[in-house]
Amino acid sequence: MTARPANAHQARLLRLLRDGGPNSRAQLGDQVDLSRSKLAVEVDRLLETGLVVADGLAASRGGRRSHNIRLAPAMRFLGVDIGATSIDVAVTNAELEVLGHLNHPMDVREGPVAVFEQVLALAAKLKVSGLAEEFDGAGIGVPGPVRFPEGVPVAPPIMPGWDGFPVREALSQELGCPVMVDNDVNLMAMGEQHAGVARSVGDFICVKIGTGIGCGIVVGGDVYRGTTGSAGDIGHIQVEMDGRPCACGNKGCLEAYFSGAALARDAEDAARDGRSPELAALLAAAGRLTAVDVAAAAAAGDPAALELIRAGGNRVGQVIAGLVSFFNPGLVVIGGGVTGLGHTLLASVRTQVYRQSLPLATGNLPIVLGELGQTAGVTGAARLISDHLFSPA
Repeated sequence: MTARPANAHQARLLRLLRDGGPNSRAQLGDQVDLSRSKLAVEVDRLLETGLVVADGLAASRGGRRSHNIRLAPAMRFLGVDIGATSIDVAVTNAELEVLGHLNHPMDVREGPVAVFEQVLALAAKLKVSGLAEEFDGAGIGVPGPVRFPEGVPVAPPIMPGWDGFPVREALSQELGCPVMVDNDVNLMAMGEQHAGVARSVGDFICVKIGTGIGCGIVVGGDVYRGTTGSAGDIGHIQVEMDGRPCACGNKGCLEAYFSGAALARDAEDAARDGRSPELAALLAAAGRLTAVDVAAAAAAGDPAALELIRAGGNRVGQVIAGLVSFFNPGLVVIGGGVTGLGHTLLASVRTQVYRQSLPLATGNLPIVLGELGQTAGVTGAARLISDHLFSPA
């Protein structure tokens, strides 16, 4: 795709078709502030560019039936969600429907060259499967702060070798299409906003609990990134004075007490000191424990596993309570790998937030698990690049 919308009206029409699917000219006219003649001119110009196509007859509204308009069906976006321990790659159509999705284990500490070799291999696999001939654009999420205008990671604590790496430039050359880069939690928030639990909410926070902990902040429908791209780095808010050492160099951070890595470490301690026969059996079988093992032990009613989840949920809830009092969001979404801990975790988070935040902020505040699971990040990545391409050049 080489064409871009020529003005804000065309950009608005493209985004309406992306978010709402095929629509008639009359229905589009109901949603934009344009005269009928001006709307007709802008739609015709979009048809000429090939960004949209006619798509069957629309339902009659009393006069002559018009054609539906839809985004070009051959348009394809690549969504890439790089986590600390795995990569998710997906191809979507113009409406951001996931057509194919691949997941591959990968340690982000192996560095950008190794990680992007794997990303390109997965993208090639999706092409070979017939889902895409080429990509019109790609969105990339990485698990650390990003200097958004340049698409460059900045001092990411769990990503040695990535600081200043030109992700956007390098991948744009390899893929032959425009690329946008953002923090992985921001993309999770955008995914839930587009097709998940936050579809009708303008102001919300999305907390991702995985190998690390981060928070996507959406204000008035737009992601808030902060001055240097580090907004939402809640994993490094202190929850214990002079507490455990954290990977960031400080002590007592939330991430040091409740993240995938911290939970696994605490579970292994519980297994070895005799507090949990269930976890001990899992440790003996596998040689190591993960958050998935803690979830399995908790589901079996193991008291130590349940207590680990509750204690972690209380700490996360303590931090979220402060965010709720400060930001007054309309929704709190909890996502990430640790959400396999499910409703035990959610109940602990809710209890702390509702207890600590003012009733005015929590009276109508839903705190829920994300709906999209592993596809939240790749959907948000596709949303990111489509936002860019569906803006005037």
